[in-house]
Amino acid sequence: MKIGLLGGSFDPVHFGHLMAAQDAYEQYGLDKVIFVPAAQAPLKSHDVQSATEERLAMLQEATAWDNRFEISDFELQRGGVNFTIESVRNFLKLYPDDKLYWIIGGDQLPKLHLWSHIEELAQLIEFIFLERPGHPVRSHPDIPGLRLHRCDGHLLAISSTELRARVRRNLSLDYFVPHKAIVYIREHGLYLNSNA
Repeated sequence: MKIGLLGGSFDPVHFGHLMAAQDAYEQYGLDKVIFVPAAQAPLKSHDVQSATEERLAMLQEATAWDNRFEISDFELQRGGVNFTIESVRNFLKLYPDDKLYWIIGGDQLPKLHLWSHIEELAQLIEFIFLERPGHPVRSHPDIPGLRLHRCDGHLLAISSTELRARVRRNLSLDYFVPHKAIVYIREHGLYLNSNA
């Protein structure tokens, strides 16, 4: 099998995340994409506002109907800052005979050298990076063995930070966030008091 892994805070999950997963799934003939919500992202220290179970529930609401997508709570169960290398080692144990891809945005290419154990990571997994059609590939550090695959994606200019601000300003999340996740956000009063 060919399995894509998509990490992030997903606070909240939005159509940009889902479109990225679908684009990678279709262009690389993946058998499934696994969403890997982070307990705390290493390079985004203030990116998480909601509780672990809330972010997991929103992802479940957004993807439960779609059998192409799964969710792993590996990083959430570990808690704290979790590095991609630890998750990749875990998935390699779970799927020893399968081909794994870590899905990233093209904007992360210039920062890849900052990832923990990136040289080992480059040996263990291939990367699919999403870029706007027609845009040139951004420069990236020279990392031995790094295997990159471009995915011309329908990149949507949506940020979770912006969406949390919309909630505080009592603006609609329609057309940004899947309806069932919006219902969850409303029912649980999420983001009303957050500052980011």
